Amino acid sequence: MPRGEKVGLEYLATFGGTPLFKRPLHVNKPWVGDRAHFDKYLDTAWESHWFANDGPLATALEQRLADRLDVANCVLMSNGTSAMSLLLHVLGISGEVILPSFTFVSTAHALMMQGLQPVFCDIDPDSWNMSTRHCQTLISDKTAAIIPTHVFGRPCDIDGFRDISRQAQVPLILDAAHAFDCSFKGRKLGSFGDAEVFSFHATKAFHTGEGGAVTCQDDGLAEKLRLARNFGFVGPDRVNGVGTNAKMSELSAAMGMTNLDALDSAIVKNKAVYQAYAEGLAGVPRVSLVQYDAREKNNYWYIALQISPDFGMARNTVLQILQAENILARRYFFPGCHNMHPYCTMPAGKEAQLPNTGRVAENCLILPGGGSVDPRDVATICALLANIANNASALSELFRNNANTEPANC
Repeated sequence: MPRGEKVGLEYLATFGGTPLFKRPLHVNKPWVGDRAHFDKYLDTAWESHWFANDGPLATALEQRLADRLDVANCVLMSNGTSAMSLLLHVLGISGEVILPSFTFVSTAHALMMQGLQPVFCDIDPDSWNMSTRHCQTLISDKTAAIIPTHVFGRPCDIDGFRDISRQAQVPLILDAAHAFDCSFKGRKLGSFGDAEVFSFHATKAFHTGEGGAVTCQDDGLAEKLRLARNFGFVGPDRVNGVGTNAKMSELSAAMGMTNLDALDSAIVKNKAVYQAYAEGLAGVPRVSLVQYDAREKNNYWYIALQISPDFGMARNTVLQILQAENILARRYFFPGCHNMHPYCTMPAGKEAQLPNTGRVAENCLILPGGGSVDPRDVATICALLANIANNASALSELFRNNANTEPANC
């Protein structure tokens, strides 16, 4: 029996029992490499007093990342949102941009702040990535770009979106925030479309503490991005366009170099945790684990579940039970961007017909994953989920008088 397994419902922490875990288990707790390596990289910046402005660590990290992803250009940024915003600015587009509602809201915000109009697209019910079929119906003479997401690192239908973008003669930007070191048809993500945007936030499989990047094959586009991230400076006293400060610091680059050194071993640990979940959940009824294509390169960072509508209990109730046990599971990307302010008050949200997005957002659950999770803890989590699944009806009755009164987004 896994350690700490609870059998009787009365032992659940949500009913006053002792939590299974003394310390919270977070979704995607930041991975860190070797402290001695970090100190060594940091000493370089400390001794030179070079902490910003395209320092040697950031420059070296850019090249290492470009080599790792087999892409001509990697342009580091201060964060992923800045990377997306500057790319949109440099492309100089205007009009409507098609993107999934089932994604992090930062992309929609970046569009709005660039004066662009988001058009929300539904997802494929199996892959959870943006639907090419629905996207095709949303193309109009106002369409300025298409931005699909590689959700949980699983590549979207790149070939399909490439065909649509070419036919519409608009840029294809791929949101690769989840997808560092993942592949499509044996080729690393990063070199597809007109550009791909990565987040290197601390909660990602590879991170720089805070950071991001745009990768592309177009040298001209990369040069424009490098100018735009540094106020448009082309020399000490000469500015050649509008820009901002979106450069990565040497401190973040030191973290990136450290984590890149350890990335291969980290992914091995991620995969072991994912496989432990796959084994532990195999017999749990009405719960399905998102599958990764074994033929492709994956970072195995996200442990994503679909709670079946006939589970016998709402996903939010399952979430409440887990969180009481210090298993800090999360909802992704609930309730969908189109149901968030301000989009739900705009035609983009009010007129969106996204049935697959609604179903997945209502039933998706993300569990603690990554190499910092002990496989023994995975066994305990899976045993708890089995206990919940086998007693869902009885538990639902106990919760019936404490209905979820969470305020709606709109």
